[in-house]
Amino acid sequence: MPYLWVTVGSALGGLLRYVLTRLTLAISADFPYGTILINVLGSFVIGYVGALTLQSGRYAVSDNLRLFVMVGICGGFTTFSSFSLQTFDLLRAGAWGRAMANIVVSVVLCLAAVAVGHLLGQHQAVRTVIAESAGNQHLG
Repeated sequence: MPYLWVTVGSALGGLLRYVLTRLTLAISADFPYGTILINVLGSFVIGYVGALTLQSGRYAVSDNLRLFVMVGICGGFTTFSSFSLQTFDLLRAGAWGRAMANIVVSVVLCLAAVAVGHLLGQHQAVRTVIAESAGNQHLG
């Protein structure tokens, strides 16, 4: 069953990537802004969902649901191979500055997005004590 969840998630992620790529074509003619946006969003989602849905977290979910989102959707949505090809094309065209900018911007923003997603998910996963009485905590 896990294979089915990954397959369906990958199809959905691929479709979402295609839609977002089409929507960003106008701004991505000289620099792959669409690919960067896709990778940053995917990095945020994998960090957020990963932290929020841990077995010990507030929203513990099944392994299949984590596979669906984190391997399937994020795997089908993010575009490391596209990033690599676009960077290579920039290098072949002699656009070394844009190629290096693509590498730095993509890596820095994606790492930051994973960290922010993880921190937000971790923050939301922590149960907040809203009231406490002798031996009982009421969680919000």
